[in-house]
Amino acid sequence: MSSFHYRSDELYCEDVSVSRLAEEFGTPLWIYSKAYLLGQLRQIQEAFAAAEPVICYSVKANSNLSILKAMSEAGSSFDVVSGGELYRVKAAGADTTKVVFAGVGKTDEEIRFALESQILMFDVESEAELDAIAAIAGDMDVVAPIALRLNPDVDAKTHAKTTTGKKGNKFGMDIERFQELAAKVLRDSRLKLLGIHIHLGSPILTTDPYAEAGAKAVEVVKGLRAAGHDIQWLNLGGGFGISYRGNEGLPASAYANVIVPAVKAAGCRLALEPGRFIVGNSAILCTQVVFTKREGGKLFVIQDGAMNDLIRPAMYDSFHRLWPVKSTVAMPDLVESEIAGCEKTDVVGPICESSDYFAKDRYLPPMQRGDLLAIFSAGAYGTAMSSNYNSRPRATEVLVDGGKVTVIRRRETYADLIAQELLEE
Repeated sequence: MSSFHYRSDELYCEDVSVSRLAEEFGTPLWIYSKAYLLGQLRQIQEAFAAAEPVICYSVKANSNLSILKAMSEAGSSFDVVSGGELYRVKAAGADTTKVVFAGVGKTDEEIRFALESQILMFDVESEAELDAIAAIAGDMDVVAPIALRLNPDVDAKTHAKTTTGKKGNKFGMDIERFQELAAKVLRDSRLKLLGIHIHLGSPILTTDPYAEAGAKAVEVVKGLRAAGHDIQWLNLGGGFGISYRGNEGLPASAYANVIVPAVKAAGCRLALEPGRFIVGNSAILCTQVVFTKREGGKLFVIQDGAMNDLIRPAMYDSFHRLWPVKSTVAMPDLVESEIAGCEKTDVVGPICESSDYFAKDRYLPPMQRGDLLAIFSAGAYGTAMSSNYNSRPRATEVLVDGGKVTVIRRRETYADLIAQELLEE
């Protein structure tokens, strides 16, 4: 989070005061650091260079067009999971021939759109999908490039709602079936098997699951080549964890140390699908305190950000650091512990749900009506999962580049909320 730092007790994003941005654009407000985004991408590019990777930024993490454009211009490609995400990637000017398309429920329309866009490959998640892609490719008189998404039954020890590599999960096909599935592809002139795809989930804070999955992938590739398949790609997904609490996230080089040897042993090129690692700590959600109150022996800070803006705490019980934008009390490394001059506080939003909160029993400095609050590590699965619940307009997004500020999404209006609806006459 080095792009966000305090100067004279006030939070800055790169060279711009957060309070200045809030005054100009209002709150809630998403603030992104372009330097952080590009720095994280560059870290992955350099760490995995020996594997000749295609880095496919995971669009589902944050799909803002300006962020996609910045990623593309810096040499990233994209991992998409819907036709809408592919449309966004094309709108951002990206090269679709390096795009991979994953997801368990690709529709016929999405498959056709991807083939028309000449994507690099589909990550095929079921035998039924294999049949659908073959049929559509035949109708279009093209050969569909595919990778088999195999479930390695590896426990990545991440959140139950974000694990994808255990047997019985909806993603991928059992790894034991790879020969059977590949033989089916070999018999079908409408399909070409380019590689295998293994994704373990997110966020993963240890390299052990990748070492285990990589070893299994090497054996699969050897078996496929022996059966006559020209396997070129090994896609090990993304899921690299980041630091939400302090310094728990690993550098890209730590993951590269176990992944690159596996890719080399397999004699493949590497595809990676990082999302959170690149964008997670690139942004804060800046909110403003509306009221404070003491009830039931608790101190509540009610601010204007809500679960419709950032749903992760409500959905995953996720932890986000937060701190006043202006404070004479320095933000500590471990914000769960007792802090001098601070009091246990519940930070909640205005939505009519008890799950609408950002922190519970968190030690925070005193805050008053009108004070600004920064919610950190908000760049991934924030705006991408936002909604209009309680008929709340989505917030403004700004991108900071040194001292330059660009609005990359305007604040929605009340008129926007009803623009797509029709009154019965």
